[in-house]
Amino acid sequence: MSRDYLTIGSSPCDESCAQVGSSNYEVRYRKEMTVFINQIRRECGPEVGSARLGIKGFPHDFGTYHEVVCYFDDTDVEGIEYAFKVERETPAQWDAQAREELS
Repeated sequence: MSRDYLTIGSSPCDESCAQVGSSNYEVRYRKEMTVFINQIRRECGPEVGSARLGIKGFPHDFGTYHEVVCYFDDTDVEGIEYAFKVERETPAQWDAQAREELS
């Protein structure tokens, strides 16, 4: 059993997001990614099996940047399928509820 993950992104791909090094990055990325995870759950359903949506930091020349990831156990078919479903079906834009949560 091994824990793996797929990187989903910082926000829907057609939307802007908090940038590393910008003012209030820490506050902005946490809010945006929490809203993004909520939207993914609305559109793809809740996590199943070993799948878990979360926020992961990655090193960068300008500091640590963060993205939403879907963790899963690489022996759990249900968790793997959910992770790939999220990767395929991640929304391209914020929905109305997400826009409300962000305002």
